[in-house]
Amino acid sequence: MAKKNELPALMAALLVTFALLGGGAWWLKNSLLGDTSAVGNNGQPAASTDSSSSVQSTGSGSNGQALLSEDVSATKQKGLDALADNDYDTAKAEFTAALAERKNDPESLIYLNNAEIGEGNAYTLAMIVPAGSSQSAAAELMRGAAQAQVDINNAGGIDGTPIKLRLINDDDDKETASEIASELVDDKDVLGVIGHYSSGTTLAAAEVYEAGQLPMISPTSTAVDISSAGDYIFRTVPSDRLAAATLSRYVLGELNENKAVVFYTEESAYSKSVKSEFTTELLSNGGEVVANFDVSASGFDERQALAEAKENGATVLMLALNTATIDIANDVIRENAQDLPMVGGDSLYNPIILKDSEADALGLVVAVPWHILSHVQTPFVAESRQLWGGDVNWRTATAYDAVKALAAGLEDDQSREGLATALAGSGLTVEGATDAIRFLPTGDRNQASQLVEVVPGTRSGTGYDYEPVK
Repeated sequence: MAKKNELPALMAALLVTFALLGGGAWWLKNSLLGDTSAVGNNGQPAASTDSSSSVQSTGSGSNGQALLSEDVSATKQKGLDALADNDYDTAKAEFTAALAERKNDPESLIYLNNAEIGEGNAYTLAMIVPAGSSQSAAAELMRGAAQAQVDINNAGGIDGTPIKLRLINDDDDKETASEIASELVDDKDVLGVIGHYSSGTTLAAAEVYEAGQLPMISPTSTAVDISSAGDYIFRTVPSDRLAAATLSRYVLGELNENKAVVFYTEESAYSKSVKSEFTTELLSNGGEVVANFDVSASGFDERQALAEAKENGATVLMLALNTATIDIANDVIRENAQDLPMVGGDSLYNPIILKDSEADALGLVVAVPWHILSHVQTPFVAESRQLWGGDVNWRTATAYDAVKALAAGLEDDQSREGLATALAGSGLTVEGATDAIRFLPTGDRNQASQLVEVVPGTRSGTGYDYEPVK
């Protein structure tokens, strides 16, 4: 296959709106998981009647079971059982009823969409979510994918052929992700992958996808190393380099501070990437990092670390921490008690921060790919609010964009190699949730980060919200 910067252009993607009963809100920790009972057909296209999935031994579960879900209703379980038995009429009825009971459950909507296709021709995409490690993140990602699936299929699919989504849980675990990737590479029904969640997990799986020539688009992984992962690896989220540049400019230009302390963890590729890029950007523009603290190191103590940082002259606090260390981030935020101004990477955009740190988090500025309040008049936001009954966050928007980008590539070519070639085309422009999707030759998204700040508010239900920095 030719390199990305040598590849041809692609036609623009589908534009459509859709309305469906919805409820709930983005901050809820909904029970989400990847069941493998609803599989798609091969991409030539030809119908497949096998409702089983090859991806069962790697943590994704068995047919008819909502894995890691904490409150699967009897109605939803009937739908799962019916889908596993290829009883699509019953599945449609039960998932419709399940959505009436719990309107913000994207898993039920995805399986309803799949049941609507039944044994008809479809193009199959696999969606990998971290249901075992973060139910809320899994729900956010599935909402974006479900909304995109609705839009694409209601607009007639890909030249009349709809999209099926196969949901799989990898627990955000590197080894599990690699095993799942191997099985998906071998399953020729699957034409593309949406995932994985964290940068470390994505990097582990990306090696397998690249070797097996299976296109993957991550909606959430931002580590700089992903830029060199290969010709089949893409993402709909900006890299840490862009986020770090945005944060550095804010620290130096808006806060008028130039001495930072950075908290990070050596156990996360994402965290190390944010730390490295922020340090480089700050140094390049006249600032410096006067102290670094690995929160995963033995004996780490946030009080002692902050005291040492201040002794070294730190005037701003940078939290380059990941989702797995969110509790430690809260410890640092509370210990800081609004003393030093705080900035952070996109993992700090988390309802747990608002709930646990409360007023101590006020003023925290985080770089994110997207925020709903910057796009309130767009069709995507109107549709998402009608579907889910509340505001969605950036993970939902970038997951939506990942599915839309893959669908646009399939319009050009239904083979894996052709799909990757189409995605990498220099003239590719896909209509995303609210912004056009364009990939750089590295597979990165050509889009800047934006800054949001923790302020008092009522949208999240915690008394605090993230809002765009004015």
